[in-house]
Amino acid sequence: MQNLDELRAKIDAVDDKILILLNERMNYVKNVGELKKNSGTTIYRPERERAILNRLKNSNQGILNQDAIEAIYQEIFAVSRNLEMPQSVAYFGPEGTYTHQAARSRFGAMSRYIALATIEDVFKELSNKEAKYGVVPIENNTEGAVGITLDCLGKYAELKIFGEIYMDIHHSFVGMNENLKEIKRIYSHPQGYNQCRRFLESHELNQIEFVPSKSTANAAYLASQDYDSAAICSKIAAKLYNVPILFNKIEDNLANRTRFLILSDIKTPKMPNCKTSILAHTAHKPGSLSDLLEQFKKENINLTKLESRPLKTREFMHSFYIDFEGHIDDDNVKRALKDAGEIIWLGSYLSAEENSLAEE
Repeated sequence: MQNLDELRAKIDAVDDKILILLNERMNYVKNVGELKKNSGTTIYRPERERAILNRLKNSNQGILNQDAIEAIYQEIFAVSRNLEMPQSVAYFGPEGTYTHQAARSRFGAMSRYIALATIEDVFKELSNKEAKYGVVPIENNTEGAVGITLDCLGKYAELKIFGEIYMDIHHSFVGMNENLKEIKRIYSHPQGYNQCRRFLESHELNQIEFVPSKSTANAAYLASQDYDSAAICSKIAAKLYNVPILFNKIEDNLANRTRFLILSDIKTPKMPNCKTSILAHTAHKPGSLSDLLEQFKKENINLTKLESRPLKTREFMHSFYIDFEGHIDDDNVKRALKDAGEIIWLGSYLSAEENSLAEE
């Protein structure tokens, strides 16, 4: 049986080989970047990254599972993109939030991140060309749609949905003091606190003072400064402020999931497994929405989301946010939208529902 020093020496030798191969890969990436720059091709090609992941997962014969392969290669992809062209990413902050986690999952550690106070600030940052990409939440499977995101999609129509991220949301209970009986207050955003009531009750923590915070990330910071407290926050926030995690996954609904959008000014080329988002302003008369939906049915287009939004006029008129399967340049999509009235195309992008992300 090999001893510890022998095993470590073998690991070191493998690491040296990995580094050589990674440098070789990045040299090819740099060459690809030059070709893309000369031809004006988009640097970020999610369909290419998806194809690589699928190929690796199908050929894998080792102990790494699919999640591990994706986690490793998402970081490799992000480093590769930054070598081709440095990336700046605006997101709905502050640092340490779930939106930050979602952004990091796609753009990695090397990208430049800009945390902004409101969702509309992210749209403004992109509109002013201060960032190339933006990440904002659009819906949660327990809380519903994020109205301000839907409104901004219509308001900043020059920006497009470039991609989407589904992330499982898990709350952690963190604190500097391991003794629960000595905890005197709990910091959290009210939404996070309310999603963990069963845990709090089962550990007799529901009677302890609750101190609302601006965000779960801010809660982690406050707990880092207060030894007699705890916080309900994300793992990334706990890591950011060096607060020990006492309990993982404490939310009542373990299926809690949020969908995030990646925004940019880039049009995604036509490809398989696409999803398209539009805003439809139908005529203010009986049956107008039904007529539009009938066109989707006629063209065998599957709708994945339908949400009404007020136009904020005195007449109480509404627009409809619609997600459906397909690309805006598909022939059947063109036919379905031909006589659909006023349509704002919000973007066509690779569907991410098959590749959801667990929050780590």
